[in-house]
Amino acid sequence: MHGVHGRALVVDLASGTAQPFPIPDDVFRRVLGGTGLATWLLLRFAPPRVDPQSPANPFVLATGPFIGTGLTTSSKLAIATTSPQTGFIGDSLTSSYFALVLRRTGFDALVLLGQAPDWSVLLVEDDRVSLRPAHDLLGLDPEETAGRLRAEFGRDLRVAAIGRAGERLVRFAAVVNDGRLAGRTGPGAVLGTKRLKAIAIRGTGRFPPVADPAAVARAARRLAERSLGPETAKYRELGTVANLVFFSRLGVLPTRNFAAGSFPAAETLAGERLATAHRADRQACAACTVGCEHHFRTTDDGPATTVRLEYESLFALGSLCGIDDPNVVLRAAALCDRYGMDAISAGGTVAWAMECVERGIALPGDPAEWPRFGDGRSLLRTLEAIGERRSPLGDLLAEGSRRAADIVGQGSHAWAMHVKGLELPGYHPRKLRAMALGFAVTPRGACHNRTSAYEIDFSERAGDEVDRIALATARSEDRSAVLDALPLCKFLRHCFDDFFAEAAELLRLVTGLAESAEELRTAGERIVTLKKLFNLRQGWTRADDTLPERLLGPDGIDPAELEALVAAYYRIRGWTPDGLVPITRLHELGIDPLLVPTTSGC
Repeated sequence: MHGVHGRALVVDLASGTAQPFPIPDDVFRRVLGGTGLATWLLLRFAPPRVDPQSPANPFVLATGPFIGTGLTTSSKLAIATTSPQTGFIGDSLTSSYFALVLRRTGFDALVLLGQAPDWSVLLVEDDRVSLRPAHDLLGLDPEETAGRLRAEFGRDLRVAAIGRAGERLVRFAAVVNDGRLAGRTGPGAVLGTKRLKAIAIRGTGRFPPVADPAAVARAARRLAERSLGPETAKYRELGTVANLVFFSRLGVLPTRNFAAGSFPAAETLAGERLATAHRADRQACAACTVGCEHHFRTTDDGPATTVRLEYESLFALGSLCGIDDPNVVLRAAALCDRYGMDAISAGGTVAWAMECVERGIALPGDPAEWPRFGDGRSLLRTLEAIGERRSPLGDLLAEGSRRAADIVGQGSHAWAMHVKGLELPGYHPRKLRAMALGFAVTPRGACHNRTSAYEIDFSERAGDEVDRIALATARSEDRSAVLDALPLCKFLRHCFDDFFAEAAELLRLVTGLAESAEELRTAGERIVTLKKLFNLRQGWTRADDTLPERLLGPDGIDPAELEALVAAYYRIRGWTPDGLVPITRLHELGIDPLLVPTTSGC
């Protein structure tokens, strides 16, 4: 099979040794690569019911067949582990040069097992690994860490590092490389548990050969041209921050901890205003022609700060917390980057605390330090406390909203806005039925990246029929899974006339696999099912596929309607009414012992 090396490098952190692990061609045929490969490796190496904060929890970094081929937006690194937030699968993606260099080591993936004896840096140079002491790096932010390591070991080194949040096991800590965060589900806390401050990598080999080099080069040129068309214009001109005002007008912008769907001060945080008053520059991810990464700078009297800002960080640190000052939002986003924290979960957890204060529920520590809606100083102060775990309040909120509500009690679960422990992203689902279903059933918890179901709600394709909404939601998950496995950026999804057919042709040119459009879609469903199987092994129950209490009832989504949507989704997936996966369904999808060596809960 072309386009892959056919092996992973498995590292035992306790001993500092490594050995190759063969990956059969049939695995790539079934799960493609990227998050599909990462999920398969996680299933292969994780013991059932593994504790996310135990050394036995594997940490997987995986690449896909398109990386290094010249296909635009394909340089994405997939990470999979057991999430410290949810206890279920935690998978994240980040665009980076790290993924390109990992491919040049001669391996498709890196699997980290066990725990280092002391704080360390894992240095990977082709097929050689070593653990270097990292005590002098503790307390540094990820960019400072990368700078120190490059100064010592060479400028060609690529580094994925954690900040102080990961060192202190903040449950939503991120892994940072090239200024990009793999943040959702808390992979940084897993590296902290493993006592790894950073992974530094140097690959000097070649990318695996593709099946038809000349045709791949032509296809790459065509895809690059399409990536600069009207379908991606919004991302190039303003970036995703353009969504905020539009969503507020539709009533789907989460505001004051999802108590409302519109923010009265939305115009002050508008993407157009940010572009006029705060724009610094525009950059692109590795191997990307779109260039959606917009950087903005502060204009207040404080120290000048420049930070990359997306819609999700803008909503989570802005409207969700009642903050209308763009300078505060920019400083809050910079704090999340510096500490290495997921901005969505950070904002969601702080918003939960703000509502506790508003309702008169006591939090740990000095009441003068408690965060309050609309108070920018208290937001910044609380984010610092979380990243440092330096106070009783910071220690509580570092656990995330679900566990914080467990500790505080007093009915506070009613406004802890999470699914499976993962805080909701920036789509208020009261008016978005497909998105509500996607939030409820997606394996990693409330997520807008593993399903694009909101597009169904913004169109007229689904209508009011429960089965049509459930089918469209499932198919959006399948498409997202394929994009994340090849990989390609989701911003390209509308650049294809027939995504599965055209992606199957690209896959043939790279790997030689002659897959039909339907076979490729089935690969996406297979990946989603593998994630589901991992969750079943971790103790998932039907009660986990639901929404926060606040979103259910007279002012939200009818619980009976949500139940009907979930039931229809299970039928379409071929699962039982309890959400289990029958053995016959595994056979139909081609999931056999090669793919799941230790399957249970089916």
